[in-house]
Amino acid sequence: MQNYLSFKDILSLGLMALAFFLGAGNIIFPPMLGIQSGEYVWYTALGFLVMAVGLPFLGVIALARVGGRIEVLSEPIGKYLGVTLATICYLIVGPLFAIPRTANVSFEMGLVPLFEHTKSLMLYYSLFYFCLVSLISLYPAKLLDIIGHVLAPLKILSLIFLSISAYLWPAGRMMSVSTDYKNMAFSHGLLGGYLTMDALGALVFSTVIINAIRSRSISEEKLLMRYTIISGGIAAFGLTLIYLALFKIGSDSANILDHHVNGTVILYTYIQHTFGLVGTIFLSILIFISCLVTSVGLTCSCAEFFERYLPFSYRQVVCIIGILSLFFSNFGLSYLIQISVPILIAIYPPCIMLVLLSFTTLWWKKSKRVFIPVFFVSLTFGILDVIQNSSLKVILPVLIQDFPLIDQGMIWLFPSFGTALVLGFYDRFFLQ
Repeated sequence: MQNYLSFKDILSLGLMALAFFLGAGNIIFPPMLGIQSGEYVWYTALGFLVMAVGLPFLGVIALARVGGRIEVLSEPIGKYLGVTLATICYLIVGPLFAIPRTANVSFEMGLVPLFEHTKSLMLYYSLFYFCLVSLISLYPAKLLDIIGHVLAPLKILSLIFLSISAYLWPAGRMMSVSTDYKNMAFSHGLLGGYLTMDALGALVFSTVIINAIRSRSISEEKLLMRYTIISGGIAAFGLTLIYLALFKIGSDSANILDHHVNGTVILYTYIQHTFGLVGTIFLSILIFISCLVTSVGLTCSCAEFFERYLPFSYRQVVCIIGILSLFFSNFGLSYLIQISVPILIAIYPPCIMLVLLSFTTLWWKKSKRVFIPVFFVSLTFGILDVIQNSSLKVILPVLIQDFPLIDQGMIWLFPSFGTALVLGFYDRFFLQ
């Protein structure tokens, strides 16, 4: 007899997925765009939602269709290349950048406003933080109980309270903005949503969601896919509501803050303006829980992946990830960004194209004819984007520097889709 998930478990799965995506970085992006876009805030928000909610949701669906494994999703580009790409993704969203970053962000946003910033305090905090993350991650079968039933609801309730307060107690009113935003509000939103790089997070978190479903004795592939997509849909709906409220907080703060402040300053100013010291403590707790939940999700997913390719048990890999994350977190956030973000920018375009092309596999007579060239084109232009944003920019030919969308960090878009279109047409109509 096939088991089915209860409504409570399905809702908990959705809340868990929502909590995974709502890291501290995602919470501070919308207010920043909101304050900059003024009366055009909802056009900007729409663009943001397309990239920061729609694209990750497609990623969840794509992974659900292949059992939650990136290397299976990337099989059309070749087994070894697919595993290599998956390894790089897991390292970057794992112990080399994203997991250490959660400790740095929660420390900077949670403790620094209340205590003096010292290296020793960061060391003690990160030691406590990663011990807690590792302890929770050691029991992946319990994630739905620990996160889905406890931590995620706490986090979501806190964000709901923050969202409601944005409408009940606005800090001020919307202000007029530059002509640049008037003409390109939607484009600015698209770029902001793209920069969250949550589509990559979807490729990682889907594994944890699927394993949580399996822990409830669900093994049929159709049910696994159905429940994963449902939980992703719940997360997408929740993300949309919370992002819109955070956009409003930003737009309503324009008359009490400079337009160029970051999202952290906006949130702290709003909380202090509305709730005082109690609000500051509340925000610190919210940021801590947000980072903790995201870090646990990343750790579990990375451990599950590397366990398959390393001669270590799942628990040993969790401990190794915890130690590496502790080590790198104490280098500081600026160092982590300097080292890891260029790699992230380079591999993000091919990951997006693999997600989108995964829905077209049955269209082609031989999918590798389309997948492999598109992969290398998107990777090449991703690397060009890295060079464009570095001191090596001067070595780029003038033709490349004038390429469409290069200033928006999306130079890969037209070449990748153009390659897919041409090769797809060639595969369908000219090859046997």
